[in-house]
Amino acid sequence: MAGVDLTAYLLVGAVLFVCGIVCMATKRNGIGVLMGVELVLNGANVNFVAFSRYTSLGLDGQMMSLFVIVLAAAEAAIALAIALNFYNNHQTIDVDRGSELQG
Repeated sequence: MAGVDLTAYLLVGAVLFVCGIVCMATKRNGIGVLMGVELVLNGANVNFVAFSRYTSLGLDGQMMSLFVIVLAAAEAAIALAIALNFYNNHQTIDVDRGSELQG
């Protein structure tokens, strides 16, 4: 039985990354855009861990992944606070309505 090689992990990471980009580009509400950002970050995490496992470059992919997960949690908390504040002011979280905030 053959093991899974680096190419399979990179393919999964690339699919997650592209799905996140498409989600960020097509969604009209803030929660959908945040979900796209999380998919992009998870695609990068898969690549970090795969390169750490299958290359001898001395990369510490698990630590980088942990850092990205902490960063994503902080980003999600701040972005959700902004989305709740935006909803309280405009009764929607449609990102197209944010254009009136330009100053």
